[in-house]
Amino acid sequence: MPRIISIGTAVPPYEIKQDEVRSFARQLFGPAYSDIDRRLTIFENTSIQKRRFSQPQVWFETERSFSERNRAYIETACRLGEEAILRCLDRTGLMPDDMDHIIFVSTTGMATPSIDAHLVNRLSMDIHVKRTPIWGLGCAGGVAGLSRAYEYARAFPKSRVLLLALELCGLTFRRNDMSKSNLVASSLFGDGAAAVLVAGLEAEIPCPVEGPQIVSSMSTTWPDSLDVMGWEVEDDGLKVIFSKDIPSLVRNQVRPVVNEFLAREQLDLDHVDHYITHPGGIKVIQAYQEALGLPPDKMKHACWVLENFGNMSSATVLFVLEKELEDSHAYGSYGLMAALGPGFSSELLLIRWGEETARRSGGWGTCNRRSVTEEGIRTCPAG
Repeated sequence: MPRIISIGTAVPPYEIKQDEVRSFARQLFGPAYSDIDRRLTIFENTSIQKRRFSQPQVWFETERSFSERNRAYIETACRLGEEAILRCLDRTGLMPDDMDHIIFVSTTGMATPSIDAHLVNRLSMDIHVKRTPIWGLGCAGGVAGLSRAYEYARAFPKSRVLLLALELCGLTFRRNDMSKSNLVASSLFGDGAAAVLVAGLEAEIPCPVEGPQIVSSMSTTWPDSLDVMGWEVEDDGLKVIFSKDIPSLVRNQVRPVVNEFLAREQLDLDHVDHYITHPGGIKVIQAYQEALGLPPDKMKHACWVLENFGNMSSATVLFVLEKELEDSHAYGSYGLMAALGPGFSSELLLIRWGEETARRSGGWGTCNRRSVTEEGIRTCPAG
């Protein structure tokens, strides 16, 4: 089975604390709501402490055109994507031009050529690398992208597949939108990027690591639910759509699809030890706990990512996965990745920790290739 080899994450430089965003929102939305102080309690209720943005707060104090914000998206996405990829490849012994396929996932900006083409040039990747840009999956994109990487690596077992999920949610903020959905979005969303290297069973990895195997995946799109979340394209940008029913949809709809997914592998919830879920918000995390009957500690990584970075749409669940991979895991234990997105849709991925099932080139504890860091190229350490 394909294996997750490494993960690299990156966030932009401007950190803004939640109380600072709250003050900004009060000033902006105050004239539109007579009960603004009551509505602003959502900022405390998110459990978010701070977030990162591609622009400083003062940048958002002036109305920006759609084209201006999208130019900022392309510029920042290229820089942040490069950083995440280099961190992902660090210590693997691989170079960007060793990649066979790059999958790029995003929903918060537009670019043609797509951002992956920009990165092929910036990172001097192989001119024959296959490219799959994916747009429109929203928060479900991280798990969906990982599923597509798994399927490709399974079909082509010698391949090395690079997934990049990158979202600059802050750049979608529209000052003239006084809707409740935009107010809620201002309390939740942040910016970030995550790159994941997935290798097929026969892929050469000079510095092999014992990452989890990807066992299977499942997508679900519920009928007649297009209005639950997404974007409406307006003259001045992308207008956020949020349904207040999302937590109740999680409580009512998630358990049946999870049970179906696990049953395909002759498993049930008792076999799952680790949960890597997209933290759309604290109410969504609590709804997952209720739907799946989980104690709070099963969601500790999702809560930590939400608290420190907010909701970064598709990239967020991969930040949670990065935290999960820092823990030790029992041989044979299973992890369930889950995310919800526009459609209304669910993406599920099953991973399993175990001993290496294929002897990769170079063997354990050796490294005969170079690794890339933000500072340049260096010799990859053994082991």
